[in-house]
Amino acid sequence: MWTYWNPVRISFGPGGFDQVAGQLGGRRYLLVTYPDGFAAELGARVAAEAGAPVLVIDDIAPNPDLAALERQMQRVMALETPPDVILALGGGSVIDSAKVFAAAARDGLAAVVAHLRDRPDAARFDPLPIIAVPTTAGTGSEVTSWATVWDSAAGRKYSLSLPGLYPETAIVDPALMMSKPRDLTVSTGLDAFSHALESLWNHHATPVSRLYAVAAAREILTVLPALASDLGNPDLRSRMAQAALFAGIAFSGTRTAIAHSISYPITLSHGVIHGIACSFTLPAIARSLEGIGGPVAEAIEAALGAPPGPAAAARLERFLHRLDVSTLPGDYGIDPQGMQDMVRDAFDGERGQNFIGQRTALLESLKTMA
Repeated sequence: MWTYWNPVRISFGPGGFDQVAGQLGGRRYLLVTYPDGFAAELGARVAAEAGAPVLVIDDIAPNPDLAALERQMQRVMALETPPDVILALGGGSVIDSAKVFAAAARDGLAAVVAHLRDRPDAARFDPLPIIAVPTTAGTGSEVTSWATVWDSAAGRKYSLSLPGLYPETAIVDPALMMSKPRDLTVSTGLDAFSHALESLWNHHATPVSRLYAVAAAREILTVLPALASDLGNPDLRSRMAQAALFAGIAFSGTRTAIAHSISYPITLSHGVIHGIACSFTLPAIARSLEGIGGPVAEAIEAALGAPPGPAAAARLERFLHRLDVSTLPGDYGIDPQGMQDMVRDAFDGERGQNFIGQRTALLESLKTMA
């Protein structure tokens, strides 16, 4: 038996941003976005149609950290009348931050932090609704019920996961992604690619998640290298945005697995951007699955055009190298022993336990990538 549930209303296509004011429906809204001119221009367009937000939080940085979230949440709690809805306009860090604010809006951030650290009953939370408008193709956060939260001071990464954090609406407008530079396009695209593959080699995979994941991975293999060389191509931008959305739908039902579990200390300790940190190990992971059979092997071969093992690893290496992404841990400042230690620890993490493969096989596979 299997189940699948995703309640997010999705609107996809160029010009979709024009629907934002209508989706707000006259409600008081908190705008969460980035501190740049492009985001400010988009915010002004919404305000011209929907009225001004009750508050703008536009100092969102990559990898939302508890220290910054505390300062930002104080501004929300200082409002005389709380917002009715949150408009998240940006990439994964913006949407994840908006989810934290949504969860904390009733009782403050302290309750969310206690939930993250102690895992009490999630039923106490009644998050504000969210309208998510991603401006990058990669996060998938617009169709999931969780947010990644970092605690740099403690060297920890948490996942805030509540059923009420599914956005009520996701508006995916590829036109908002046209101006993104190559490095950001590649890193966010690789995050989406990892989402797709991670939902295939996953204990929680279902026929539905496999369909979306295979479609996403196959498309990204073709589109992302082409887009990296032709950033102004609207058709490629649209195809990449849809593939990233499909990857988000896939892993919204499975969560991620070992590549993401490995990536968290790499980002925390070595400063490697998330999309690269969760993708450069993909060839080693694919190699470690040699000999696996059944629906998992069939899906991986359908996605990569090669069965799990050396052929799939070689396919992934060629893909990453075309994007100027190294698959060698040493190129990220990680020595062989440190890499082995991180992999061992990753298997014990919540995401690592989703992986269908074996620790010993992956450790051996990584040796071939040194």
